[in-house]
Amino acid sequence: MRIDVVSLFPEMVAGALDFSIMARAREAGVVGFSVVNPREWATDRHRIVDDTPYGGGAGMVLKPEPLVACLEGLLGGGDAPVILMTPQGEPLTQQAARRLAGEDRLIIVCGHYEGIDERVRELVITDEISIGDYVLTGGELPALVLIDAVVRLLPGAVGNELSPEADSFSEGLLEHPHYTRPPEFRGLTVPRVLTEGDHDQVRRWRRQQSLLRTLRRRPHLLARAELTNEDRELLREALEGEPD
Repeated sequence: MRIDVVSLFPEMVAGALDFSIMARAREAGVVGFSVVNPREWATDRHRIVDDTPYGGGAGMVLKPEPLVACLEGLLGGGDAPVILMTPQGEPLTQQAARRLAGEDRLIIVCGHYEGIDERVRELVITDEISIGDYVLTGGELPALVLIDAVVRLLPGAVGNELSPEADSFSEGLLEHPHYTRPPEFRGLTVPRVLTEGDHDQVRRWRRQQSLLRTLRRRPHLLARAELTNEDRELLREALEGEPD
């Protein structure tokens, strides 16, 4: 996959891509990154990319000319999702990340100031994605969140290929609790089932804990999950075993 990020602060994005899974995936040839500044497509002497909004109001708006020229230059007559990171967009979910992970190329636009000229949306933006109902200074951090969510799903990006499939939300549920050594810490012990070597019982315990955690923390996810008969039985057993 190739991912191009359009940002007024390219160093902010490029630096974060030099660590962890993003760096390893790039070194392994799984993904390639480029970060470009739309100022390079501005034609005036001062490389201006923003202006005051028509109709008045506070703040500045990103101009259409350099941004559209930048995006059309990246596309080069080809076709790829052009994603604007904005609080007005579709909420980022694991399903959305999986869908985007099936693309060969993504172009991600980081907004700034009061936003972008609406004509950019009409001419070149194909998708709008939000990471939550709050406002940040710019789209760089949301872009990095999206990149991380997508790249870790690419074959070869994560060392253990099963890891992304076991993550929270991969099946619509929250992930089960995890434990490692030591077996006892400050009076708290590892659940016995995890130390006895019965793989089927471990599988059942983890599934049961996943169901319980989802019920307690995000019940709306459980309400729309596709549960098996075993899932329902595990949940019933867990709830019946809880103290009143």
